[in-house]
Amino acid sequence: MTARIEHLVTSGTFQLDGGSWEVDNNVWLIGDDREVLVVDAAHDEAAIAAAVGDRRLVGIVCTHAHNDHINAAPALAARTGAPILLHPDDAVLWKALHPRWEPDRELADGELLTVAGTGLHVLHTPGHSPGAVCLYVPELGALFSGDTLFQGGPGATGRSYSDFDTIIASIRDRLLTLPANTTVHTGHGGNTSIGAEAPQLDDWIARGH
Repeated sequence: MTARIEHLVTSGTFQLDGGSWEVDNNVWLIGDDREVLVVDAAHDEAAIAAAVGDRRLVGIVCTHAHNDHINAAPALAARTGAPILLHPDDAVLWKALHPRWEPDRELADGELLTVAGTGLHVLHTPGHSPGAVCLYVPELGALFSGDTLFQGGPGATGRSYSDFDTIIASIRDRLLTLPANTTVHTGHGGNTSIGAEAPQLDDWIARGH
């Protein structure tokens, strides 16, 4: 049985550089009836645990370490025993929120994660943050983009540890080369596709965000 994608929206605050914003986050679950992987444990540990149910949680993948994507990760890990996975380049952001809790394992560009017999390719896509990653799942025709790529453009780069030229290079070289019919499951808001976003690259560069 092929893994399936499940979706949960949680709400809370995003805080960085002294500012605070109310946000809705997409939490993605990939798996089957026996085991599941969570992408971005945001805000509401109890709601995410309820969505996992009695399945084995094989891992909690953090697409990046902004607080709204990781604030429920330690509690979910403590409840389930699942490891937290984060790219090491986002360690400074992680430690700012969770100084007493370390991720269990470092994510590496090009590595292959597996859940329910389905492979998830880790793509290091810095720009929104230094250690931002996306997960490409060719078997499901899916990309989990975190805050790197949204419907209508790149993730924000106006705050600390972000860079516009870097995110453009990540999107151009790592994401827009994927099949056009790949569905992009984002960190906030609705889905899009590689084919829908690729023609807009020059417009994003021209506008500068």
